[in-house]
Amino acid sequence: MGVNTELVGALKLHRMPTQRDRDRSLLGHLQRSMQANPLAPKSVRRRHKKMLPDGARAVLLDEVNSLRDRLVVEWLSDGGFRAGEMCGLHLCDLHLREEAACGECRGPHAHVCHRDGLVNGARAKTKWEWELRDGVIHGGLIKRVSPAMVHAYFDYLTLEYPRGASHGMLLVQQHGPGRGLPWAPEGARKMLKRAGRRAGLGLIKPHMFRHTWASAVLEAADGNLAIVRDAGGWASTEVVDEIYAQVDVNDPVFQNALLTTWGELR
Repeated sequence: MGVNTELVGALKLHRMPTQRDRDRSLLGHLQRSMQANPLAPKSVRRRHKKMLPDGARAVLLDEVNSLRDRLVVEWLSDGGFRAGEMCGLHLCDLHLREEAACGECRGPHAHVCHRDGLVNGARAKTKWEWELRDGVIHGGLIKRVSPAMVHAYFDYLTLEYPRGASHGMLLVQQHGPGRGLPWAPEGARKMLKRAGRRAGLGLIKPHMFRHTWASAVLEAADGNLAIVRDAGGWASTEVVDEIYAQVDVNDPVFQNALLTTWGELR
């Protein structure tokens, strides 16, 4: 209609088609350019397909609907738990204060204990020896707990946790005929899947938190594989090295190393 021709010109942009664009259209392999809408939502950036999108934690915390779900996001983000480990936690496994009675870790921590036959089907992958001695859990895989995890736990326990839950497990169902019963790992997976889609993040899986956490710990530890192995409960440093010790091609250190090799940086 001849109104705001300057805006019309700004919107008439073209870009090179991606492989996905070519796959979607008839004779896509012949396309050399296609219209680009600068107002279209930007795709979510991921450092790796197995890792969370950048900023996913904050977005998910705003998107979840309960304190239990906030606890799940915080504990997966800061603890590097597997879904089965987290859904298998009992309240007695959590020593969330300094100098706990077990004497195995000075700071707040959780004991991940392998238990068979739990009603929700949850089970820790690692089979570290553990025991209940004088009413206190000893052994298992000890995982440090962050202040954010502690806050999320107390908010959930004081405001949402059912008083009549006699099973003693941490995560419980909140709706339906199974309300108050232990929450299964599949329930956590479905919750994250729904929250990720509502937030526009795409498919979110619990193990993405573990990959992101392990990569962050490895970077903060200056590549010390033993720290990541013990913090995450892997059997060997070789597993950590193979999965997580990957170079980020956008890292300035990586760039400077290449420039030095090429004789461009002196």
